[in-house]
Amino acid sequence: MTRKFDDYLNERLKDDNFKEEYDKFDDEYSFAIALIEARNKRKLSQKQLAEKTGMTQADISKIESGNRNLSIKTLKRLADGLDMDLRIQFVSRK
Repeated sequence: MTRKFDDYLNERLKDDNFKEEYDKFDDEYSFAIALIEARNKRKLSQKQLAEKTGMTQADISKIESGNRNLSIKTLKRLADGLDMDLRIQFVSRK
């Protein structure tokens, strides 16, 4: 099923208007995917991560769905809850 979505997305990204709108959300979704993958790698549920960070499960869910803007402090709390270091980089655009 993922392959079908990837093919669909790649086709849609050929449309300049679609790509422009998609790119606006790319960072938020990339972070959400990275958080989900890190949480799953640690075998933590959203509830368990919430308990480790002092957040609510609803907050973790909103973050993972890309529906919250995060402060550096919150990012640090998430990293600590995952027993990971937080790194933020500025990278040259291509």
